Amino acid sequence: MVTELAEIGENGPVTSPDAPDGGTTIFAVDPDGSVESLTAPASVEADAAPDAARDGERDAAANAARETAAAAARNAQPDVVLAAAVDLARQAALDMDAGSVGDHLGVRAEGERVATHAFAAVLPGYTGWHWAVTVARAPRSRTATVDEVVLLPGDGALLAPPWVPWDERIRPGDLSPGDLLPPAPDDPRLVPAYTLSDDPAVEAVAFELGLGREQVMSRDGRLLAADRWNSGDRGPHAPMARQAPASCGTCGFFLPLAGSLQAGFGVCGNEVTDSDGQVVSVEYGCGAHSQTRLDPGPVLEVGEVVYDDGDEVTTN
Repeated sequence: MVTELAEIGENGPVTSPDAPDGGTTIFAVDPDGSVESLTAPASVEADAAPDAARDGERDAAANAARETAAAAARNAQPDVVLAAAVDLARQAALDMDAGSVGDHLGVRAEGERVATHAFAAVLPGYTGWHWAVTVARAPRSRTATVDEVVLLPGDGALLAPPWVPWDERIRPGDLSPGDLLPPAPDDPRLVPAYTLSDDPAVEAVAFELGLGREQVMSRDGRLLAADRWNSGDRGPHAPMARQAPASCGTCGFFLPLAGSLQAGFGVCGNEVTDSDGQVVSVEYGCGAHSQTRLDPGPVLEVGEVVYDDGDEVTTN
């Protein structure tokens, strides 16, 4: 089926790529970008395609028409009347801020009988920005009117960083005394305590006491924590661990965690290290390992002490 697209407007006809053989479908593209099906006759006998497939072809043809019309509008030359309305556009920008309008940078077509003039902005702190004044005219009218005036950033303009939701800005160490940071309602790291936590230690405590916490850490939450600890400053790849004489798993100051994380992590109980009271990997290590021994080195014989008082000694 060959699909033909005829655009209604001043830019002439627009033809889409050929589609599968079958019939012919005619679309009309209005200047505002809307696409309307005019006729859909079948030129030859063919197997009927599913409705979903036909709808997909229509949508694809409509999208192609819109994109082609938009590209044609961007590449079109601006209307002569609108391109000459530089003074009108400048005055509209001056009405916004008289002291910040610089040189005229150019004009571009936005659509049929719509164009935008650009003026350099000389505002402190707005490097690379420009005033954009959109003008238009009615059909068969030779008078331009102002649609809108906005201040827009150009290439290389100084912009504020992208906005980040507050709950994504929090970083470890940001929480201060008195701050409250509730978890998200659908936090995947937590599961209700009445469900299986997949942690034998948690299940044993809840069974013995007949009660438990409202929420416990899920398997995904524990895996995330383990990955974070293992790749952190007290994991096996930390510079301190690479220079250590032995790992924490064999240290007498190592206090293993309970539950499913017991085999991989514990808490350091050696007060002379900066890891005291911190979670450390069993593969982490430092120079304060309980089995660390200093080599006193070889024992040297001390020679006889001889004093030289300057007097010559004569032996008979």
